[in-house]
Amino acid sequence: MLASLFGARECRALLRARNLMQMATKMYSHIKKSAASNKSFTMAEVKMEMLKRFGIEPGYTQHPKSRDYLLAYQPKLEELPARTMQDSFTSAIIPLSSNPVLQDMYINYTGSVRFGRLLEDMDFFAAWCCHKHLKLPNLPEGVPLPLSIVTILVDRIDFSDVQASGTQDIRLSGHVSWVGTSSMEVVVWLEQMVEEKYQKITRALFLMGARNATNTASAPVNPIQPANEEEKVILASGADRKKQRQILNAQSVFKLEPNAQEESLMYELYKRTTARNTLELNKRILPPNCRWMEDSFQMSTIPSFPEHRNNHNRVFGGFLMRSALEISWAAAFLYCKSRPKLEHISDISFEKPVSVDSFIRMTAYVVYTKMNCVQIMAVADVLDPETGSQVTTSAFNYTFSAPDAASVAEVIPRTYNETMWYIHGRRIFNANRALKS
Repeated sequence: MLASLFGARECRALLRARNLMQMATKMYSHIKKSAASNKSFTMAEVKMEMLKRFGIEPGYTQHPKSRDYLLAYQPKLEELPARTMQDSFTSAIIPLSSNPVLQDMYINYTGSVRFGRLLEDMDFFAAWCCHKHLKLPNLPEGVPLPLSIVTILVDRIDFSDVQASGTQDIRLSGHVSWVGTSSMEVVVWLEQMVEEKYQKITRALFLMGARNATNTASAPVNPIQPANEEEKVILASGADRKKQRQILNAQSVFKLEPNAQEESLMYELYKRTTARNTLELNKRILPPNCRWMEDSFQMSTIPSFPEHRNNHNRVFGGFLMRSALEISWAAAFLYCKSRPKLEHISDISFEKPVSVDSFIRMTAYVVYTKMNCVQIMAVADVLDPETGSQVTTSAFNYTFSAPDAASVAEVIPRTYNETMWYIHGRRIFNANRALKS
């Protein structure tokens, strides 16, 4: 399956990354046990602690306090000591069982948890793991952290069969699993108490970037020195995922023309939707049990507010992820006419920052269908109300499954541009299935 998408060499790299991640998953309990002495916070405490480390007072101000003076404290790479994965391992609790106010925020109408809310928390928690990894020995006591942490992308999130409740405690755990010069990969685990035992809900991979105090340039981070053989395997897995991301980016259908198999598929789509009468070649025909892609989307325009901000008065990436997931879920529900289950999240990218006073247009397109599954591509555009300009800032890819395959009509592209979206969605869907198997 993967070989037809990327070629034999690239396929081997992807499968090796999958195998290494499976090995690393088994070693999670080792790191967790070794770092058991680390203090566990609630997510509310995590957020307050991060503000404290940044030297930021709670409360909104239209013009944040200048952090220019902190540029003088930015460390050089050679000054930063190596860290182990145990150093960054930490956990936090969302105390749903004892907090009815939180329950109202996290629960949906069926009593299950809102995954969009959890994505927000996971994004924030990934940044917290980065804080635990960072150690600046030359930073004077009392000086705030002269760095900023931003989300670059979310690599992959898979979901277990645990039906997460909106009224039971949820635990987030994680650690930095790989570092570059200024980037950090963080693995985050989400678990919920089920019959007095924590059960896995999901595992997520975040790629975070370190920026200087004014968020105008990259900043170096501590390297990782594996503490044992287990950490060496996890580190190798992170390095392979970096190569995998480079392969997928280089082979993107938005950069390179479709391969021979995909061109054949495009021609088959053309034949299925074109009249055979030569006098009606400009007429498109929708096959039975199919829907045009142009009729298969949902859109909303969202004003952002200070509650959605990060430390630089930019829109928090977790809020964008929640908004994109919820409109994508709605698009899948309305398309299938039945309640869908979220299977995968992959290839979430943040290309440009979003100002806190922006209007955000979120559009979720059904771009591919297979059996009982629906592949959604959501796009976030920032709108300028004065000029009418529109700039794409983020893209999100979700896979949902419907209870019954009969309820999932086949989506059909009508234009060449839609056909590229179709090919892109097909690639993501097939890659997710191959990596999971």
